[in-house]
Amino acid sequence: MSTGERRVCLITGAGGTLGNVFCRSYYTDYDIVAVCRTRTPAVPSQLEWFVDPLEPEKAVPENDSRVYVVRADLTAPGEVERVVDLALARFGKVDLLVNNAAHVQLQPRGIVDGDAALEQFDPHFTLNVAVPLRFSVRLAQRCWLHAGPENRAANRNIVNVSSISGSEVYPGQTLYSASKAALNQLTRNIADEFAEFGVRANGIAPNSFPALVPTEQVAQAIVELDRGSYTGGVFGVGVEPEADGGRNEQLAEAEQ
Repeated sequence: MSTGERRVCLITGAGGTLGNVFCRSYYTDYDIVAVCRTRTPAVPSQLEWFVDPLEPEKAVPENDSRVYVVRADLTAPGEVERVVDLALARFGKVDLLVNNAAHVQLQPRGIVDGDAALEQFDPHFTLNVAVPLRFSVRLAQRCWLHAGPENRAANRNIVNVSSISGSEVYPGQTLYSASKAALNQLTRNIADEFAEFGVRANGIAPNSFPALVPTEQVAQAIVELDRGSYTGGVFGVGVEPEADGGRNEQLAEAEQ
């Protein structure tokens, strides 16, 4: 079960750039279900136990806050359901779902250069759109649907990690951009439907990280949305308002 009063966060793509920073920055604040396919986040987990070699019987702080690593290929049938079941069995609840896992394969010569773009359609939309949808639906069905007062009291919510590419045109990113645009609209619709039982949904659309915006800033944006009350928005992170034509709201402004 959940330890103490900590919120339970299920984050996908936990071994990637953003997932690793999020886990490293907030593993003492949340009980984290860290979903990854190959790489695990560089934080203490249930896969290890720390011992002080000089005082083997002494309690070690690293053992008090350990993420719960779940390895999964989320595109395989039944894997999302398995992850949800493991999270609920371990902690009894999920307060924050962060859909962060993503597929990106650029087409630098354009979508008409052979069949590469056609072959990449399903991988992009499966992981970037269908998996967030499936996690949201399964958690609603198995945990949230009939718990409206509890959901509102716990401020439960979903944060989908999108991209500035979802509202801008960048060479070679046609499929990735299209999938993130679909995720943005999915987020808005989930927010509308899930409001009935008190679960919020928002998206963040960061600029390229860590090249143009610090990854820590992107991770912090997730936490700010979790702590806030807004729903139905897609918020730019490290994006000037004029750079996205106003299509992505600015988190700091929306939270005022």
